[in-house]
Amino acid sequence: MSSDTHHRIAMLVYDGVKLLDVSGPAEVFAEANRLGADYRITLLSTTGADVTSSVGIRITVDGSPDSEPAPDTLVVPGGDIYPRTPVTRDLVEAARDLAARSGRVASVCSGAFVLAATGLLDGKRATTHWKVTGELAARCPKTRVEPDAIYVRDGTTYMSAGVSAGIDLALALVEEDHGPELSRDVARALVVYLQRAGGQSQFSAPLQAPPPRSPALRRVVDLVQADPAGNHSLGELAKHLNVSPRHLTRLFREELSTTPARYVESIRFDLAKAFLDQGHSATQAAALAGFPSYESLRRVFARELSMSPTAYQRRFGTARRAQAGA
Repeated sequence: MSSDTHHRIAMLVYDGVKLLDVSGPAEVFAEANRLGADYRITLLSTTGADVTSSVGIRITVDGSPDSEPAPDTLVVPGGDIYPRTPVTRDLVEAARDLAARSGRVASVCSGAFVLAATGLLDGKRATTHWKVTGELAARCPKTRVEPDAIYVRDGTTYMSAGVSAGIDLALALVEEDHGPELSRDVARALVVYLQRAGGQSQFSAPLQAPPPRSPALRRVVDLVQADPAGNHSLGELAKHLNVSPRHLTRLFREELSTTPARYVESIRFDLAKAFLDQGHSATQAAALAGFPSYESLRRVFARELSMSPTAYQRRFGTARRAQAGA
C-alpha cells in the first residue's frame, strides 16, 4: 500500500469487549499515521449503537456494518464474554458480512471465537489466548490451533494470542503495509518489542494444563510433583503404576501425543518456572524441579521459550529473591 492511499480499518466492537484489545492496535495504527502512514480507523457495532467495554468505559462507535464501505482490514477484538457464552447471531452475521468485504481479517485474543463462529477458520491455522486454546480447538476441529504462537497468519487471516499481543499483530500488519523500518519506528515510539522472543508458554501459569483423563497418567503428575528429582524413567513409572512399559507408552501417545520422558520433562519445566517466579536462582530452580543440572534446564528453556531461565526470571520473577532454606 502506498503512503498516499488511505487504508480503511474497521474494528467490530460489542458489549464486554476488552478495551486494550481495541486501544492497543489502534495506538499502533495511530502512531504509524504520525510517521507517514494513512490508516482510517472506524469502530462498528452490530446495530450502530455505542457499546460498553469490559472495564465499564463506554465506546462511541461510528456506525454499523451496513454503513461501512468495503474495509481493507477487519479487526475483531476479544472479550471475556467469549468463549464463556455462545457468540450471538447478530455478531456472527456482522463479522461474516464484514469479513467477506475485507481485504484481510484479524482477531485479537478471544475475538478468534467470533471468527470461528462464522466458519472463517475452517481449514486454517489459528491462535488465541493460552487459557482458551483448548476450547477453540474443541469448537473448531477443522482448525489447526497453535497454542504457543503470539500471532498467526494464514493467507489473509491474522490472529493474535491475547490482549497485548494485539500490539504485536498490529505491528506485523504495519510492516506488511509499509515495511520493517516504519514498523520498527512505531515499536520504538511505543516502547514495545518489535518481535517478542518466545511464544505464549512464557506467560502461561505453571501447572495449569488440564489433568489427563486416564487415572494412570494423572498418577504420573502426582509422582513427579511429589519427588521431582526421583527416578521417573519409563520402567520405574510403569512399575509404580503396575502397567507394562508398552501399555504406558501407548497411553501417553494416544491421550497426550507425547512420550513419558517428554511429559516428565514438561512437569519439571513447569515446576522450574514456578520456582523462578518465587525468586529462586536458576541453579536452585533446576535442582528443586528435578533437572540434573542448570545446563539441562537452560536447554529446555531455549527450546520452549527461546530464552534462558535468567531472562525469563527478569521478565516474570518476583522482585524479592527467596532465600535457600527459608
